[in-house]
Amino acid sequence: MGRAYEVRKASIQKTGAARGKIYTTYAKEIYLAAKKGSPDIDANINLKRLVEKAKKEQVPSDIINRALDKAKGLGEEEYNEVIYEGFGPGASTLVIKCLTDNVNRTVGMVRAAFNKVGKSLGVTNSVMYNYDHLGIISFKSNKEEEVFNALLEEGIEPIDFDTIDGEITISVNPKDFNKVKDILEKIIPNIDYTFDEIGMFAKEKVTLTGEDKELFAKLYNLLDDIDDVSQIYTNVE
Repeated sequence: MGRAYEVRKASIQKTGAARGKIYTTYAKEIYLAAKKGSPDIDANINLKRLVEKAKKEQVPSDIINRALDKAKGLGEEEYNEVIYEGFGPGASTLVIKCLTDNVNRTVGMVRAAFNKVGKSLGVTNSVMYNYDHLGIISFKSNKEEEVFNALLEEGIEPIDFDTIDGEITISVNPKDFNKVKDILEKIIPNIDYTFDEIGMFAKEKVTLTGEDKELFAKLYNLLDDIDDVSQIYTNVE
């Protein structure tokens, strides 16, 4: 992409424990979206989009329904979203999004992962200022000009708009994310998103080599193994 953003492609194999973590993460995300808005899917566009995404990832309906029931006050757990920032090997940085019902447990586990590679968590905005909060959408289409013009007609100016090998990638302000998807789905019925996420994306990337690369991989895997960690954003290529 033109501004050095590299979208985080889903690379987790959909089997065993990895699959279970995907289910758990979606359940927490759905719960939070329902609590922040309304547990009524038709009245909460963020929740509706999230449920659609979960179904595409083959999250079972009973997991989705249990998360909605909890948001309606029918369950005991209560999740909160917390963000941690950290410094990894070399010039690497990480932004770790967690969904947890016990902040003390979560921060302890995240801190322990950094300690195991001799690195540390940072204070608020020690890392985040080097990241942009964006909504990024990618999909295959040959309607680049039609899509771009439709966005402008609706008053949406993409932060970045790029096409590589027939795949269009659009970066927008998160507040425009759902509106962009509405526009796309009118132009391209049954559109298949190859990537759609609102998250933190590094302004500049770094490349690690040697021991730094090995330590970063160890740190990333340690964090990814924590159930409460839902997303990891990094500036590493």
